[in-house]
Amino acid sequence: MMGGFSRRQVLGLGGGLAAVAVAGCGSNSGRPNSGGDGSKATLSQWYHQYGEAGTQQAVERYAKEYPDATVTVQWSPGDYDKKVATTLLTEQGPDVFEYGNGPTIDMIKAGQVVDLSDVPGEAAADFTPSLIKRMTYQGKLYAIPQVADMQLLVYRKSLLSAAGVQPPQTVDELIDAAKKLTTDKVKGLFVGNDGGVGVLGGPALWSAGLDYLTDDGKFGFDDPLAAESLKKLRELFTSKALLLGAPADWSDPSAFTQGLTAMQLTGLWTLPAIEKAFKDDYGVLPWPKLNATTGAPSVPVGAYGSCVSSKSKNVEAAKKFVKWLWVDQTDKQLDFAQAYGFHIPARKSLVEKAEKLKSGPAAEAAKFVNENGHAQTPILWSPKSGTAYSDALNRIIRSGSDPATEIKAVKSVVDAELKRIAG
Repeated sequence: MMGGFSRRQVLGLGGGLAAVAVAGCGSNSGRPNSGGDGSKATLSQWYHQYGEAGTQQAVERYAKEYPDATVTVQWSPGDYDKKVATTLLTEQGPDVFEYGNGPTIDMIKAGQVVDLSDVPGEAAADFTPSLIKRMTYQGKLYAIPQVADMQLLVYRKSLLSAAGVQPPQTVDELIDAAKKLTTDKVKGLFVGNDGGVGVLGGPALWSAGLDYLTDDGKFGFDDPLAAESLKKLRELFTSKALLLGAPADWSDPSAFTQGLTAMQLTGLWTLPAIEKAFKDDYGVLPWPKLNATTGAPSVPVGAYGSCVSSKSKNVEAAKKFVKWLWVDQTDKQLDFAQAYGFHIPARKSLVEKAEKLKSGPAAEAAKFVNENGHAQTPILWSPKSGTAYSDALNRIIRSGSDPATEIKAVKSVVDAELKRIAG
């Protein structure tokens, strides 16, 4: 498996990170403060353990180069999300920390993170819109996107050409293409060993012109089009054109590069390995729209965001550091996105400067992020809502359960969660 799986956990099962509901705030008298004598503030900064070689050394170098505070970096293996959520309740938490898709709604509601709306300044419009929207609650921005990852479809040009198949533009065309591309040795499409349960929840809604929630924060897919779209996933699962039981799951390109499938839903990070295997004999696509008149193509986009703990004794110094690293230091942002693995800068102007994104499929993929990108889940989509939807998808796709019935059951859970959050 390619290095860096941890960086793509942000795009994992059910379209959202597991989160721990947390509450409470308080003082942090144990944290070193900036000296009243003019000495530098001391800041602690936390990262989860990235898999790509050189990433840890890079972030430590960035911190060391910051002139206005002494910044120590903690590199955290293991269950980082749970560790952060738990530690924010204590006096031992970080000043600055990254979190998948920004802080959870529970962290925000509990007052555990600081409003960073004033940090981006004029650069705010330069960040990927779907990421800024995901990290914003009630008009306040609670994280600065660091680097973007995305999912997309990859396909073998030569196999499609030999089968007389055009790159699919609708879900029906995708199903038809998968069937035509399936032989006794090659399956037409791979969307994960679970048949797409873990990764297609969002794309199925967006392809029908719907979303998890409406713009005003209500359940977003109690709609016949959602039922129709989810039924298509069941059709795909029973088509005998899906690869199931691959040696590695969707986030790894090996099923595609080893010729087990003609098309695969995977992540941007796999493109270097795919290019090494096939040179220019591959293309990229967003997940297609439902049909010629409904919905739009889409790609899920996720990002770790830099947050500031409200318990920090150095809130202003921490905000200043976040601005320096993730807004002002564009050379470091480009380095972080391109030099350790294969990722997209969180800012549109830096995408244009990223050498690896200037041509071929990578350039197309980068365009998808801003034209077809959706934050993988909205900020009000809680872990409990995510579990309810994931369980429903499993029953629909793998067991043939009625989509309309399942959607109504999910709605009851989500409505209760939205009420809890609003309270």
